[in-house]
Amino acid sequence: MDISETLQTLYTATVEQEDGSYQITVPEREIATGAITEDETYRVALISTSASDADDTETTDTIQPADHEDQHQDFEGPPVEEGEQRGVEIENLGDQGDGIAKVERGYVVIVPETSVGDRVTVEMRQVRENVAFADVVDRNPRQEV
Repeated sequence: MDISETLQTLYTATVEQEDGSYQITVPEREIATGAITEDETYRVALISTSASDADDTETTDTIQPADHEDQHQDFEGPPVEEGEQRGVEIENLGDQGDGIAKVERGYVVIVPETSVGDRVTVEMRQVRENVAFADVVDRNPRQEV
């Protein structure tokens, strides 16, 4: 899966309706890390989380930051390191068919040559602020994921 170098953030959110418009809540950590800035305009790709809708991708041009002062969390960088191995479960597939797993804080790990439901041990080969790319090192891990 090719991820654009211009990707600034990647997280899961719910589209909510309020007063005749639809909104996506941006987690405060995205502002705190500087991945995005309040009062700026961004292009947002929406990818369905249901397996049957995995090919449907829509875009919109603006996001509005959430005002959740009481939910502030300190951000200490990605929860994984290059070379680290860990067990993951593949939750979704990306546009190119690569597996997508999530670890702490909803951090996304992209794993080629996997399918939804696979439980594998992976090694992080490239870690970015908001996404990591990993290779499968064991398809039959002994420990539960």
